[in-house]
Amino acid sequence: MVEITFNSTIDNPSLQVGDKAYYTTPNTNGFSTTPTLIGEITSIEGNKIQILNQISSPLINDFIMFSKNTAVNNSSLLGYYAEVKLTNSRTDKIELFSIGAEVVESSK
Repeated sequence: MVEITFNSTIDNPSLQVGDKAYYTTPNTNGFSTTPTLIGEITSIEGNKIQILNQISSPLINDFIMFSKNTAVNNSSLLGYYAEVKLTNSRTDKIELFSIGAEVVESSK
């Protein structure tokens, strides 16, 4: 098992136990490496995640990302409407360029 500690609280409501964690190493031109699988997330608490069955280990300052478990999260939006909540915890100006969704009609 590996525990990864971040500098601040993990504030991503879509991160769940069962998601897969990856890392990539930044360089002067951005990110040149293909993401490398760390393993499956088994615990999320405050500013820490725990990963069981660790496949590889990130280094300090590597960029950590995650992907959803497609066995559980494998459907489109269903129903007559969708509700979206966007939050911004930064205090400087930011821009949102696009939002997209795949919608499947669930009934007629």
